[in-house]
Amino acid sequence: MTTGRSKQIKFGLKELEKKFGLLTFGRLLESHRLAEEISQTAMAKKIKISRQKLNDFEHGRRFPSLGAAASMAEALGEHAATWVSVVIEEMLREENLEFKVTLAG
Repeated sequence: MTTGRSKQIKFGLKELEKKFGLLTFGRLLESHRLAEEISQTAMAKKIKISRQKLNDFEHGRRFPSLGAAASMAEALGEHAATWVSVVIEEMLREENLEFKVTLAG
């Protein structure tokens, strides 16, 4: 039995990105779905899009409009500004523009 405090590992966004890659809208959406333990079909119904569109988002083949990202976040009970900023950063990366986005809502 150990009586001392266990070593705590702190993960910030930079540490997570080193381990798992850049945060994308697709990864954010998929991780939320997996955390909720629901199928793509159930998730698509919840956020009011087709299962194929959800699959395309999760696999990075497309990303939503900013309004759609906000609507999806709200349907999932998440902070819309966070989800919208992830989409904006992804759009900027596609244009090879290295900006960080911070939104307040």
